[in-house]
Amino acid sequence: MNIVVCIKQVPGTTQVKINPETGTLIRDGVEAVVNPFDEYAIEEALRIRERVGGTVKVVTMGPPQADSILRGAIAMGADEGFLISDRAFAGSDTWATSYALSNGIKTLGKVDLVICGKQAIDGDTAQVGPGISEMLDIPYVAWVRKVEEVSETSIKVERLMEEGYDVVEMPLPGLITVVKEINTPRMASLKGKMKAKTAKINLIDAKSMPVDPAKLGLKGSPTQVLRSFVPERKSGGEKISGDVSVLVNKIHSTIQDLGVIK
Repeated sequence: MNIVVCIKQVPGTTQVKINPETGTLIRDGVEAVVNPFDEYAIEEALRIRERVGGTVKVVTMGPPQADSILRGAIAMGADEGFLISDRAFAGSDTWATSYALSNGIKTLGKVDLVICGKQAIDGDTAQVGPGISEMLDIPYVAWVRKVEEVSETSIKVERLMEEGYDVVEMPLPGLITVVKEINTPRMASLKGKMKAKTAKINLIDAKSMPVDPAKLGLKGSPTQVLRSFVPERKSGGEKISGDVSVLVNKIHSTIQDLGVIK
Protein backbone atom coordinates (compact mmCIF):
# COMPACT_ATOMS: atom_id res chain seq x y z
CA MET A 1 0.00 0.00 0.00
CA ASN A 2 1.31 3.44 -0.96
CA ILE A 3 0.60 5.88 1.88
CA VAL A 4 1.21 9.63 1.79
CA VAL A 5 1.22 11.72 4.97
CA CYS A 6 0.82 15.49 4.75
CA ILE A 7 2.51 17.40 7.57
CA LYS A 8 3.12 21.06 8.34
CA GLN A 9 5.78 23.12 10.08
CA VAL A 10 4.19 25.50 12.60
CA PRO A 11 5.49 28.08 15.10
CA GLY A 12 6.59 26.50 18.35
CA THR A 13 5.33 29.47 20.34
CA THR A 14 2.21 31.59 20.72
CA GLN A 15 4.33 34.75 20.55
CA VAL A 16 4.01 35.34 16.81
CA LYS A 17 3.72 38.53 14.78
CA ILE A 18 1.54 39.30 11.79
CA ASN A 19 2.69 41.03 8.63
CA PRO A 20 0.41 44.11 8.50
CA GLU A 21 0.47 44.22 4.69
CA THR A 22 -0.26 40.58 3.86
CA GLY A 23 -1.99 39.44 7.04
CA THR A 24 0.28 36.35 7.13
CA LEU A 25 2.47 35.06 9.94
CA ILE A 26 6.02 36.37 10.23
CA ARG A 27 7.95 33.13 10.69
CA ASP A 28 11.50 34.50 10.56
CA GLY A 29 13.30 34.02 13.86
CA VAL A 30 10.49 31.91 15.34
CA GLU A 31 11.15 28.33 16.46
CA ALA A 32 9.39 25.90 14.14
CA VAL A 33 8.11 22.42 14.98
CA VAL A 34 5.99 19.76 13.33
CA ASN A 35 2.27 20.32 13.80
CA PRO A 36 1.38 18.10 16.81
CA PHE A 37 -1.67 16.51 15.15
CA ASP A 38 0.52 15.46 12.22
CA GLU A 39 2.64 13.25 14.48
CA TYR A 40 -0.43 11.07 15.00
CA ALA A 41 -0.88 10.92 11.22
CA ILE A 42 2.72 9.75 10.76
CA GLU A 43 2.35 7.13 13.47
CA GLU A 44 -0.89 5.76 12.01
CA ALA A 45 0.69 5.51 8.56
CA LEU A 46 3.57 3.50 10.03
CA ARG A 47 1.13 1.20 11.84
CA ILE A 48 -0.86 0.58 8.65
CA ARG A 49 2.36 -0.21 6.79
CA GLU A 50 3.22 -2.70 9.53
CA ARG A 51 -0.18 -4.35 9.08
CA VAL A 52 -0.41 -4.59 5.29
CA GLY A 53 3.02 -3.62 3.96
CA GLY A 54 3.87 -0.84 1.53
CA THR A 55 5.58 2.54 1.73
CA VAL A 56 5.11 5.75 3.71
CA LYS A 57 5.97 9.00 1.96
CA VAL A 58 5.77 12.26 3.90
CA VAL A 59 5.02 15.57 2.19
CA THR A 60 5.17 19.14 3.45
CA MET A 61 4.84 22.55 1.82
CA GLY A 62 7.03 25.31 3.13
CA PRO A 63 10.39 27.08 2.98
CA PRO A 64 13.68 25.14 2.62
CA GLN A 65 14.09 24.83 6.40
CA ALA A 66 10.87 22.79 6.56
CA ASP A 67 12.99 19.79 5.56
CA SER A 68 13.72 19.37 9.28
CA ILE A 69 10.25 18.02 10.00
CA LEU A 70 10.55 15.63 7.06
CA ARG A 71 13.76 14.30 8.59
CA GLY A 72 11.90 13.92 11.88
CA ALA A 73 9.27 11.79 10.12
CA ILE A 74 12.00 9.67 8.49
CA ALA A 75 13.59 9.22 11.92
CA MET A 76 10.25 7.82 13.12
CA GLY A 77 10.24 5.33 10.23
CA ALA A 78 8.90 7.00 7.09
CA ASP A 79 10.49 5.88 3.83
CA GLU A 80 10.86 9.18 1.97
CA GLY A 81 10.37 12.91 2.44
CA PHE A 82 9.13 15.39 -0.18
CA LEU A 83 9.40 19.17 0.21
CA ILE A 84 7.03 21.27 -1.88
CA SER A 85 8.84 24.58 -1.89
CA ASP A 86 8.84 27.58 -4.18
CA ARG A 87 8.54 31.34 -3.68
CA ALA A 88 5.41 31.08 -5.83
CA PHE A 89 3.65 29.34 -2.90
CA ALA A 90 4.27 32.17 -0.40
CA GLY A 91 1.15 33.55 1.28
CA SER A 92 -1.10 30.64 0.28
CA ASP A 93 -4.46 30.38 2.04
CA THR A 94 -6.03 26.98 2.71
CA TRP A 95 -7.43 26.73 -0.84
CA ALA A 96 -4.10 27.51 -2.52
CA THR A 97 -2.31 25.22 -0.06
CA SER A 98 -4.68 22.35 -0.87
CA TYR A 99 -4.17 23.03 -4.57
CA ALA A 100 -0.37 22.91 -4.32
CA LEU A 101 -0.31 19.85 -2.05
CA SER A 102 -2.77 17.88 -4.18
CA ASN A 103 -0.73 18.57 -7.31
CA GLY A 104 2.46 17.66 -5.48
CA ILE A 105 0.91 14.34 -4.45
CA LYS A 106 0.04 13.68 -8.09
CA THR A 107 3.75 13.64 -8.93
CA LEU A 108 4.38 10.75 -6.52
CA GLY A 109 2.72 8.11 -8.66
CA LYS A 110 0.06 5.70 -7.40
CA VAL A 111 -1.30 6.66 -3.98
CA ASP A 112 -3.73 4.46 -2.05
CA LEU A 113 -4.20 6.45 1.14
CA VAL A 114 -3.50 10.04 2.22
CA ILE A 115 -3.39 10.79 5.96
CA CYS A 116 -3.45 14.25 7.56
CA GLY A 117 -3.71 15.54 11.10
CA LYS A 118 -7.18 16.90 11.86
CA GLN A 119 -5.93 20.51 11.69
CA ALA A 120 -2.89 22.76 12.08
CA ILE A 121 -2.47 24.59 15.39
CA ASP A 122 -1.51 27.89 13.72
CA GLY A 123 -4.63 28.27 11.57
CA ASP A 124 -7.06 25.80 13.20
CA THR A 125 -9.22 25.67 10.06
CA ALA A 126 -9.21 21.88 9.44
CA GLN A 127 -9.77 22.71 5.75
CA VAL A 128 -6.63 21.46 4.01
CA GLY A 129 -7.24 17.72 4.41
CA PRO A 130 -10.76 17.86 2.93
CA GLY A 131 -9.48 20.33 0.31
CA ILE A 132 -6.83 17.88 -0.86
CA SER A 133 -9.39 15.08 -1.16
CA GLU A 134 -11.68 17.29 -3.24
CA MET A 135 -8.89 18.29 -5.60
CA LEU A 136 -7.67 14.69 -5.93
CA ASP A 137 -11.30 13.62 -6.44
CA ILE A 138 -11.12 10.93 -3.76
CA PRO A 139 -13.42 10.29 -0.76
CA TYR A 140 -12.40 11.24 2.77
CA VAL A 141 -13.35 10.70 6.40
CA ALA A 142 -12.43 13.32 9.01
CA TRP A 143 -11.87 13.00 12.77
CA VAL A 144 -10.74 9.36 12.61
CA ARG A 145 -9.99 7.92 16.05
CA LYS A 146 -9.33 4.31 15.05
CA VAL A 147 -8.53 2.30 11.94
CA GLU A 148 -10.43 -0.97 12.34
CA GLU A 149 -9.65 -2.66 9.03
CA VAL A 150 -7.58 -1.78 6.00
CA SER A 151 -6.93 -3.55 2.70
CA GLU A 152 -5.69 -2.60 -0.75
CA THR A 153 -9.24 -1.60 -1.75
CA SER A 154 -10.96 -0.26 1.37
CA ILE A 155 -10.58 1.06 4.90
CA LYS A 156 -12.97 0.86 7.86
CA VAL A 157 -12.59 3.50 10.58
CA GLU A 158 -14.21 4.95 13.66
CA ARG A 159 -15.08 8.62 13.19
CA LEU A 160 -15.21 10.68 16.38
CA MET A 161 -18.53 12.48 16.91
CA GLU A 162 -19.85 14.73 19.67
CA GLU A 163 -21.86 11.96 21.31
CA GLY A 164 -19.83 8.88 20.42
CA TYR A 165 -18.48 7.61 17.12
CA ASP A 166 -19.55 6.35 13.70
CA VAL A 167 -18.13 3.31 11.93
CA VAL A 168 -17.44 4.25 8.30
CA GLU A 169 -16.15 2.07 5.48
CA MET A 170 -14.59 3.87 2.53
CA PRO A 171 -13.15 2.65 -0.77
CA LEU A 172 -9.55 3.42 -1.61
CA PRO A 173 -7.85 5.51 -2.79
CA GLY A 174 -9.08 7.91 -0.13
CA LEU A 175 -8.03 10.37 2.57
CA ILE A 176 -8.46 10.44 6.34
CA THR A 177 -7.73 13.10 8.93
CA VAL A 178 -6.89 11.79 12.40
CA VAL A 179 -7.38 12.98 15.98
CA LYS A 180 -4.98 12.51 18.89
CA GLU A 181 -7.08 9.70 20.36
CA ILE A 182 -5.99 7.40 17.53
CA ASN A 183 -2.56 6.41 18.90
CA THR A 184 0.58 7.39 20.80
CA PRO A 185 3.38 8.49 18.42
CA ARG A 186 6.59 6.51 18.77
CA MET A 187 9.95 7.98 19.65
CA ALA A 188 12.55 8.05 16.91
CA SER A 189 15.18 5.34 17.26
CA LEU A 190 18.92 6.00 17.07
CA LYS A 191 19.02 4.06 13.81
CA GLY A 192 16.16 6.18 12.48
CA LYS A 193 17.91 9.40 13.45
CA MET A 194 21.07 8.32 11.68
CA LYS A 195 19.09 7.46 8.55
CA ALA A 196 17.25 10.80 8.66
CA LYS A 197 20.49 12.75 8.98
CA THR A 198 21.75 11.60 5.59
CA ALA A 199 18.39 11.01 3.86
CA LYS A 200 17.76 12.76 0.55
CA ILE A 201 14.84 15.17 0.73
CA ASN A 202 13.12 15.34 -2.64
CA LEU A 203 12.28 18.88 -3.79
CA ILE A 204 9.09 19.58 -5.71
CA ASP A 205 8.84 23.14 -7.04
CA ALA A 206 6.12 24.86 -9.06
CA LYS A 207 7.74 23.83 -12.35
CA SER A 208 7.63 20.18 -11.33
CA MET A 209 3.85 20.11 -10.96
CA PRO A 210 0.93 20.46 -13.40
CA VAL A 211 -0.29 23.71 -11.85
CA ASP A 212 -1.82 27.00 -12.99
CA PRO A 213 0.52 29.77 -11.72
CA ALA A 214 -2.50 32.04 -11.23
CA LYS A 215 -3.77 29.68 -8.51
CA LEU A 216 -0.60 29.73 -6.42
CA GLY A 217 0.45 31.75 -3.40
CA LEU A 218 -1.06 34.98 -2.20
CA LYS A 219 -2.36 36.04 -5.62
CA GLY A 220 -4.07 32.68 -6.08
CA SER A 221 -5.73 32.73 -2.66
CA PRO A 222 -9.46 33.57 -2.74
CA THR A 223 -9.44 34.53 0.96
CA GLN A 224 -7.45 37.41 2.41
CA VAL A 225 -6.80 38.40 6.02
CA LEU A 226 -7.96 42.00 6.39
CA ARG A 227 -6.98 42.40 10.03
CA SER A 228 -5.53 40.31 12.83
CA PHE A 229 -5.38 41.43 16.44
CA VAL A 230 -5.22 40.29 20.04
CA PRO A 231 -8.52 41.04 21.85
CA GLU A 232 -8.29 43.52 24.70
CA ARG A 233 -8.44 42.00 28.15
CA LYS A 234 -11.30 43.59 30.03
CA SER A 235 -11.49 43.82 33.80
CA GLY A 236 -14.24 44.71 36.22
CA GLY A 237 -17.68 43.17 36.25
CA GLU A 238 -19.99 42.45 39.14
CA LYS A 239 -19.88 39.35 41.32
CA ILE A 240 -23.21 38.24 42.77
CA SER A 241 -23.97 35.49 45.25
CA GLY A 242 -26.94 34.04 47.05
CA ASP A 243 -29.82 31.65 46.48
CA VAL A 244 -30.15 30.22 42.95
CA SER A 245 -33.65 31.65 42.42
CA VAL A 246 -32.45 35.10 43.49
CA LEU A 247 -29.45 34.88 41.17
CA VAL A 248 -31.60 33.82 38.20
CA ASN A 249 -33.96 36.74 38.71
CA LYS A 250 -31.02 39.13 39.08
CA ILE A 251 -29.38 37.94 35.85
CA HIS A 252 -32.70 38.00 33.99
CA SER A 253 -33.34 41.56 35.14
CA THR A 254 -29.84 42.65 34.10
CA ILE A 255 -30.28 41.15 30.62
CA GLN A 256 -33.60 42.93 30.26
CA ASP A 257 -31.98 46.24 31.20
CA LEU A 258 -29.40 45.67 28.48
CA GLY A 259 -32.18 45.16 25.95
CA VAL A 260 -31.03 41.65 25.02
CA ILE A 261 -34.44 40.17 25.88
CA LYS A 262 -37.82 41.64 26.61
